[in-house]
Amino acid sequence: MRTAHAMAMASNLVTADCVEAQEFPDLSRAFRVSAVPKTILNGRIEILGAQPESAFLASVLEAGSIVS
Repeated sequence: MRTAHAMAMASNLVTADCVEAQEFPDLSRAFRVSAVPKTILNGRIEILGAQPESAFLASVLEAGSIVS
């Protein structure tokens, strides 16, 4: 979560939102949240659990290449 927000602050091409899964059960069900943190990139790539910054960046770059 912290890395996603740092990326969003550094680039206007990145946006990041954080939702407390227990406070929004309908949203959690819609996105099939079974573990936290759960990061969803471009609605296609899902990352479960905390990731090292380098792995998270690789996933973000992969998500960007899917959209292009």
